[in-house]
Amino acid sequence: MDVLIRDIQPQDKAQWRTLWNGYNQFYESKVSESVTEKTWLRMLNAQSSIFGRVADVNGQVVGFVHSVLHEGTWELSHLCYLEDLFVAPEMRGHGIARCLIQALVDEGKAQGWSRLYWHTRENNPARKLYDEFTNVEDFVLYRMNL
Repeated sequence: MDVLIRDIQPQDKAQWRTLWNGYNQFYESKVSESVTEKTWLRMLNAQSSIFGRVADVNGQVVGFVHSVLHEGTWELSHLCYLEDLFVAPEMRGHGIARCLIQALVDEGKAQGWSRLYWHTRENNPARKLYDEFTNVEDFVLYRMNL
């Protein structure tokens, strides 16, 4: 199977939206339509710190990764937060998520980022893949919605 990892493009919206809905269902989240639309527009805006990549198999968008490139207080170069990663359920097990992560690793090395990081639920089955890239840290996430 040939997997092409590429920048998200305007014509991907319908396929991306189907995947986005599946992602939010997986995490039992409800993201408002206004936030969804703003996220989409940010990923298409070259000036935004949020960017998206998709996995394309035979012209079909079967997965995505959304990331935020930002500065940090402990590093001189940018950090990349991998915020969202999703592969269509019927396409799992073909290495697509691995390709999406590896593309970010490669981009980060080429662009001189200092770090790529992400977090996930403790019981996420994808942790087996994540552990192939790096060890889990012992930090605890505190989140306060304002």
